[in-house]
Amino acid sequence: MNMNRRHFFALSATAGAAATLPHTAFGAVQLPQPAREARLRLSCQEGVAPGGSLAEKLDFLEQHGFEGIEPGGGGLGKRVEEFQKALQGRKIKVSAICAGFEGVPISENEETRRKAVASIKEILTAAGALGSTGMIIVPAFNGQTKLGHWEARETLLKILPELGEHAVKNNTRVLLEPLNRGEAHFLRQVADGAAICRDVNHPGIAVMGDFWHMTWEEPCDMAAFIAAAKYLHHVHIASRKTRQMPGEDAGDNYEAGLKGLKLIGYQDFVSLECGSKGDRKTTIPAAAKLIREQWQKA
Repeated sequence: MNMNRRHFFALSATAGAAATLPHTAFGAVQLPQPAREARLRLSCQEGVAPGGSLAEKLDFLEQHGFEGIEPGGGGLGKRVEEFQKALQGRKIKVSAICAGFEGVPISENEETRRKAVASIKEILTAAGALGSTGMIIVPAFNGQTKLGHWEARETLLKILPELGEHAVKNNTRVLLEPLNRGEAHFLRQVADGAAICRDVNHPGIAVMGDFWHMTWEEPCDMAAFIAAAKYLHHVHIASRKTRQMPGEDAGDNYEAGLKGLKLIGYQDFVSLECGSKGDRKTTIPAAAKLIREQWQKA
């Protein structure tokens, strides 16, 4: 295997995570001791799965061994009964809820922030009713806020306890999603999200990782997931060059990140968030096969 930047850093993942793991002295880092063996639970976004109806999408995913489906948050409150009925008698469950809220959580405008809080709460209520692991939140995309990094962070820290409390009351979580710099100037690394979770210190606030964004922002996927440890409760996956189906880009490799998930005893979902160059009825099973094979190798 050719040694490139990502592979080099993968060899020193433990050292790379040392600075971000809480209550640990640099140079004496200890990996988290998972209470349970990690599980690979594949999920797919509703809009990615083939099928003309929710039932057809669920049939397809179950046929290929998926354990989760990830709906969008927009209008989800009106679809709770639809999902509950469609999931009856099935092994597949709702994984995360993908955003769909109004407003901007770290806007410089208070009215826009409060609109986001109210909208997020509505979706969190629906997420809880569906047994979801959490609702994905991006604090702001590029162009949505004028706040600088520290102002944005302080603003987010002020609203997260309220959202976390509502999430816990509904037996779910807020999932902060780091993006790449082409999409957001604030919150770009998984460890940054974990640090925010640590500072909020609320069981309703967690973080997720996305292999696509991590490709551009993380020197090592393994270290990123180790840094997140107990705060990590969802993962997105896509091809590493063009954000298509895993395996559709030459050399797609997730082993370092999957190894990190194993080391922290990860129990939640790895969900397809991507397009596809080919027929999804073929490319989704192929992607699942690739991920499972790399999980075994990790």
